[in-house]
Amino acid sequence: MSSVILFWSFSIAQLFLAIAMALSVYRIAIGPRAQDRVLGVDTLYVSAMLLVLLFGLRTGNDVYFTAALLIAILGFVSTVALSKFMMRGEVIE
Repeated sequence: MSSVILFWSFSIAQLFLAIAMALSVYRIAIGPRAQDRVLGVDTLYVSAMLLVLLFGLRTGNDVYFTAALLIAILGFVSTVALSKFMMRGEVIE
């Protein structure tokens, strides 16, 4: 009984994360301003990281946790760089 509930909860969570990723891609493509596009990229990497974590929990493989950590670090750095570029016009001072 417990494994059935766990299977369905992982499946539903992955479906919702895929929908969130599709909506963030829509925000990146259609967003009227650059700030909306940066927020779309931020949402996309967070959703991708969570999807990789769910896949790692489902399979029990530790490699996916390392990949999720790498996605989180690169996504954070890219969001900070894009925000700094939009505020000042340059990334490196």
